[in-house]
Amino acid sequence: MTRFVRPLFAALLLSLLVATASYGHHSWGHYHWASTTSPFTLKTGDNVSSGWDSYLDGAISDWNYSAVLDLRKVAGGTTGTVCKPTSGRIETCNAAYGTNGWLGIAQIWTTSRSHITQAVTKVNDSYFNTATYNKPEWRRLVMCQEIAHDFGLDHQDENFDNPNLGSCMDYTSSPLGPPSNEHPNAHDYEQLQKIYSHLDSSTTVGAAPPASAGVDLNNPSEWGRLVRSQAAGRVQVFERDLQGGGKLVTHVTWADPEHDGQRP
Repeated sequence: MTRFVRPLFAALLLSLLVATASYGHHSWGHYHWASTTSPFTLKTGDNVSSGWDSYLDGAISDWNYSAVLDLRKVAGGTTGTVCKPTSGRIETCNAAYGTNGWLGIAQIWTTSRSHITQAVTKVNDSYFNTATYNKPEWRRLVMCQEIAHDFGLDHQDENFDNPNLGSCMDYTSSPLGPPSNEHPNAHDYEQLQKIYSHLDSSTTVGAAPPASAGVDLNNPSEWGRLVRSQAAGRVQVFERDLQGGGKLVTHVTWADPEHDGQRP
């Protein structure tokens, strides 16, 4: 999207919001990438298989309608199975990580000032290869949502059973709705503008991350302490303290326990 179109699109979004009911904030804590420019470019490593490529492309395209963020897909810096982070960017991965309970996770490494330095999005084929989740609407929703956590957005709503808000940041038991929860909505873009409404004196895009060597990133027992649990435990956040005052923060979407006998 050109720089000329971006401001026009942002203005349209804001005008639409004036005519709707106001929403609460849904930033994820104070986590954000420090940047000296607006919009800023955030590389997104492609470590997904061909079955996920269109969903990754769709999520990147959706979020690039934002006036403050440019996600740029690049060659992956890891593999789907290993999915190690790369300093200063997002890595996106899929693999059969096992029937360990989680459908998708977003993990961010932060400084003591809540600036994100690296991030990963992982989707678990052990569940997405089942009849329950092997559907385009579930793949779109989870990919869209987990990537958004990696740049600081949280959920608009965490009730799985109420009417859809028309946003991938709204938990649901029926992604197709109506309305569909497969893509961002105007309030998501407005929240991104609020998160990145200021410039920083330095950037964490490309910065060296806090050390986390030896941590098994796929193992819930190594994610640290549970700091938030919502929606009857289907939405959880864990924090692990790292050297230098930083943190590893893991946002988990657990599979529906009705379809999962292995969830902790």
